[in-house]
Amino acid sequence: MVSLAHFVAEHFATADRTVLCGITLMRPRTAATVASSGERAQLMDEIQYAFDDGPCLNSARRRVTNHVPDVLEEDQPWAEYRAEIASHGLRSILAVPIHLNSPANDADRDDSAPRGENAAINLYADGPGAFSAADISKAESLAADVTTTVAIAVRLAGSSDRADQLEAAMNSRTIIDLAAGMIMAQNRCNQDRAMTILKAASSARNIKVRDLAASVVASVSAEQPVTHFDN
Repeated sequence: MVSLAHFVAEHFATADRTVLCGITLMRPRTAATVASSGERAQLMDEIQYAFDDGPCLNSARRRVTNHVPDVLEEDQPWAEYRAEIASHGLRSILAVPIHLNSPANDADRDDSAPRGENAAINLYADGPGAFSAADISKAESLAADVTTTVAIAVRLAGSSDRADQLEAAMNSRTIIDLAAGMIMAQNRCNQDRAMTILKAASSARNIKVRDLAASVVASVSAEQPVTHFDN
């Protein structure tokens, strides 16, 4: 999606206007920039996440377009955030939602509390009044056009996250099984008894079973254990 962020930034840039683009993914408990046109765009998004509010987060959460013609104009929300953005030399912001996970009855839903994952395209420009009504319309159309692309990318990223979580769980299970095997050999007991001993020691020392198991294995091997799985 990095190429998409670059494309959007270049699409709205002009000879006398620099435009930055970030794409925010809003999950139930967190927001993150999944693609940006550069480090500066990434930083602008992260500033907003630190405030936990702003035009881009609001667009993702409520599925509405937010346009800030000039961050220095006082009669607008997000005062502290706008001041911070201005200190970085940016004056205009445009945020448009990407409608992910839209149910069939989307027209009847309460947009103040959308379910699942939401996203937004965030545009920042270095001059006031950078985005015209035509630009806003183009941005909204573009967001609609890339919905499927972003949804697929999010789904693939989720699959990758789940694969990483599965591998981590398998690694953890292997370390615990190795430690249990060592306890079985040392105490001449079965696996159930070895696991009981390991869990009791974990509770007594107030450390995770996996961490204790790793220390047991390391004490025998004299190095940190590393698990291997065929890809």
